[in-house]
Amino acid sequence: MKKIFLGIAIATLALNSCRKDEGVETVEEVSIETQNSYDDQAATAFLDTHYLDTKGNIKPYVATDTVNVKLADLNPVKLPSGVIYVMRPGAQPTDGTPIGQYDIIRLMSNTTTYVATNTDNKIAFSSPSGFKNTIAGSGLPEVDPAYYYVKKSVLQNATSEIAKQRSFYEIEGFQEALKKFQAFNIPDESSYNLQGVIIVPSRAAFARDPHYNYTGFSYRNRSFVFNFQVYKTTPVAEER
Repeated sequence: MKKIFLGIAIATLALNSCRKDEGVETVEEVSIETQNSYDDQAATAFLDTHYLDTKGNIKPYVATDTVNVKLADLNPVKLPSGVIYVMRPGAQPTDGTPIGQYDIIRLMSNTTTYVATNTDNKIAFSSPSGFKNTIAGSGLPEVDPAYYYVKKSVLQNATSEIAKQRSFYEIEGFQEALKKFQAFNIPDESSYNLQGVIIVPSRAAFARDPHYNYTGFSYRNRSFVFNFQVYKTTPVAEER
């Protein structure tokens, strides 16, 4: 994938601002190689410390829990890009529709971003920041999100060269993993039953590149954790 950096990167002294409820936390930016390693280790730790409730929502898991099954035990699949996906058992469509590259998807989701950091020799996701939450918001799926596929008209009408690039909008790792799932074919008003989790390391998201201003927040060095259900996909055979 184009966001996997090659060679040895030099650690920088730049500080990356990460929003917290009580203010702003500064996280020292590490080398790209180190950040990639942190991302992978933090994702593994996340799988060990979270489970899915009866609606498929991600919840914290504790070692004394004898009822719930942590994500790590739900057969997570790691792709060569570093992206991890988990299909929730019993929550997949029985006659689903394959999801294509150019499709118009209707996505119910609760997505959070994190920076993977090393604190006291413990590597984990920190500084959570919400990206999208249609469950707590409108209660309706998001239609045709640009972070999955951005329309040609958006690129053609962009006023800067960087904004004419798909990578400015799309999250490649999300695209890659979502196509491993199938879409339901249910009305927007249907009650949600989330079908899975996708963890996208920063190198398969926006890495350290410029990106579209989705929320007024920088996603530099941030991994994305998608908790979602595809209500429907409308197949499209070519670029649109």
